[in-house]
Amino acid sequence: MKFREYLKLARSFNAVLTGVSPVLGAIAMEHFIVIDLFLLFLVGFLGHTFGFVFNDIIDYKIDKTSKEISDRPLISGTISIKKAWIFAIVTIILALSIALYIAFKNQNYFPIIFLAISASSIIIYDLTSKKLPGMDIFVALGVFFLILYGTTISINNLYEVKQLAWIVCILGSIQVLFMQLIAGGLKDIENDYIRGAKSIAIKLGVRIIDGTLKISRKFKALAYGIQLIDLIVVLLPFFIIWNIKELTLLQYMQCIIIVFIGIVMFFLSYQLLSMKRFERMKARKLIGSHYMINFMIVPIMLMGLNPWTGILVFFPGLGFVFSNIILHGTLLQPKTM
Repeated sequence: MKFREYLKLARSFNAVLTGVSPVLGAIAMEHFIVIDLFLLFLVGFLGHTFGFVFNDIIDYKIDKTSKEISDRPLISGTISIKKAWIFAIVTIILALSIALYIAFKNQNYFPIIFLAISASSIIIYDLTSKKLPGMDIFVALGVFFLILYGTTISINNLYEVKQLAWIVCILGSIQVLFMQLIAGGLKDIENDYIRGAKSIAIKLGVRIIDGTLKISRKFKALAYGIQLIDLIVVLLPFFIIWNIKELTLLQYMQCIIIVFIGIVMFFLSYQLLSMKRFERMKARKLIGSHYMINFMIVPIMLMGLNPWTGILVFFPGLGFVFSNIILHGTLLQPKTM
């Protein structure tokens, strides 16, 4: 029972995604050593756990007033603040220990710098997210440097980072920025608005008035704009790296699949942004669906380097679904979201 509560505290429903992030960076550099990829996954997974546990500790006083997230272990009281601190410290020590082992194994220590910057960015976000607008940029930076950490484990300086790897770093940041600014802003809008939190959603005019959800045009423009940039950037390699005129059949199929996923992604966003009344469960379902398809596009894009990379398409989605079934008894609606 306690183990389940710690998995809830770790936000295991999207921990697989963070775990895969440095793995995608390594694959973009054509680093396919399985043991290294597995260890990178653990670093990302444990780093994700630390970030969310620390966030829950910092936001405890605000979060405890919301009935919608009463299933979170600190709010329900199944895990104490003291034990949460211990859990957070243990996970970050384990993540750093594995990173040091990877560095020792490859005799390459400079990537640790990027991991430290990533962790620092997440800490800054956790400390400021409810006090200042736009702090979600630090989560995007955290993911950027986490992916960059994965890209550099087999090279000696930044000059060796391939163009494709930089694109993967940027894509990870863009996708997380959408989840933070748009999905995160909407799912927390009711409690944030009442408590006076300074999120981008509130600053751009998103409101709940007498149960009616008011979403401003500025917020919608931001949401669709981020996704359009995401789709453009993920298609860039097919033009500037692989030459659109010389693509293989597989690469053309990759393009078609990515465009199709993009269309579905925009449709789900439209459904979310068209809600007339705030229904957290419906919002969770739409965000969960968007989450699963949004993070398919980078592994699909990288299949040109190694077809086996396509397996990673299913990891975030499967992790999301299995975590929800085991911990919450739902498919797409994590109650701790």
